[in-house]
Amino acid sequence: MNIRSTKGQGMTEYIIIVALIAVSAIGVYSFFGQTIRNQVAGLASEISGVDSNAQIAAAQGSATQAATVANNDYNLGNYNEGANSASDSNGGGGGGVD
Repeated sequence: MNIRSTKGQGMTEYIIIVALIAVSAIGVYSFFGQTIRNQVAGLASEISGVDSNAQIAAAQGSATQAATVANNDYNLGNYNEGANSASDSNGGGGGGVD
């Protein structure tokens, strides 16, 4: 075994690990994305000095819905069902300031 093949093996393993982390992050974001967007919108409003009660309420509603969806049992056969129900529900809170 020479050094060149060892470096190639290490790079391949690294790429596989990064790809698995990326797929996991996409899955988590599909379930909790709306909650994250609402929380960031609330933080941005508060930093700018504007009351962000609407964004905070939307984030709480999204978190409750995401928790409900996350408690269901999904597998590769019905994963899209869970992702769609997470993204369709509680779609408010686009981040705008009233």
